[in-house]
Amino acid sequence: MEQSPHMISCTVKNLLKMKNKKLTEDLILQRLDEKGVIYPRELDTEEAEKIVLKHYDAEITTEWNSCQLYFYTQTTADGYEVYMATEDDRSPYIEQDLYYYESDWLEKLPQAIYDGLCIYIDEYNKDEYAYQDAIEEVYEEYWNDMKQEVEDELIEEGYEYEESK
Repeated sequence: MEQSPHMISCTVKNLLKMKNKKLTEDLILQRLDEKGVIYPRELDTEEAEKIVLKHYDAEITTEWNSCQLYFYTQTTADGYEVYMATEDDRSPYIEQDLYYYESDWLEKLPQAIYDGLCIYIDEYNKDEYAYQDAIEEVYEEYWNDMKQEVEDELIEEGYEYEESK
């Protein structure tokens, strides 16, 4: 089948356009910005919390109600503060739910958010570094997912990474 000069010209133009569609980190970041996806650490914990809770369909509440995971503190009979992270507020599993050190206490929080759970946490504990670190961790995962999504969209649009020489 013989192609007309016009068809050949259009094919060449399309190939040149595709050749010029270079996929770069800057282009990906620009698209993320256009979508309103803010780079991690450029927003505060409260903003990051709102975004990830909405994205993963999770809820964090300071009201004791029917949640699927509870984070709270208790005082022992001899005056020590211990940290609870339990699914059953009426009968916690002491060996798995009780934390002596605050630093490990919120290790279950990121997965609970990914799983879209209703989570109870004392209001004053939301200001703790461990809480902020957990929200940061989840936001970074969200940002990486969004970055991959944008990269995939650009590839579908014909963008390609420049080949290494």
